[in-house]
Amino acid sequence: MRIIYENLVFILWLIWIIYWRLAGRNVKAAARRESVLSRAGHIVPLIIAALLLALPSLPEGFLCGRVFPETEFLYWIGVVVIVAGLVFSVWARIHLGRNWSGIVTLKQEHELIRSGPYRLVRNPIYTGLLMGFIGTAIARDEWRGWLAVLIVLAALWRKLRLEERWLTEQFGETYIQYRDKVASLIPFLL
Repeated sequence: MRIIYENLVFILWLIWIIYWRLAGRNVKAAARRESVLSRAGHIVPLIIAALLLALPSLPEGFLCGRVFPETEFLYWIGVVVIVAGLVFSVWARIHLGRNWSGIVTLKQEHELIRSGPYRLVRNPIYTGLLMGFIGTAIARDEWRGWLAVLIVLAALWRKLRLEERWLTEQFGETYIQYRDKVASLIPFLL
């Protein structure tokens, strides 16, 4: 049982990654795709953030210090937030269907999805990922976790701004009305 406890966060992310890879197989062909350099602008920071959280240790210093007193309760709060975030992102991925892409892309016969989690936020996959990183930071309870969350937020914000510009170009007034009614990342707030 202890080995599961010690590796639960890793196992949750691994299950999510496996699902994500399998689900990405049957998507529509791209009509427009961001450049490799543009993609690196959000992929590299996401990799850095993941490494900050995944590495078992870093050289001693401020980033390895605990944020809160160590408690098992805090760990389980983090696990619940991770599960909620990853499940939310999977729900969004399922709802997006064949329109999904890991990079900023417009698909052939691209559809504007506004149902399911897309009724709550325009970018529910990013909301779920951000929640997953926040949960991991809570469970890890080191300053580096919160630095990773800030890096993820900046990377996803950059990516969603590009996506939303493309969606506005593609869907015009329909997307503008949707954007005006539905928050970007946090329901009713942001």
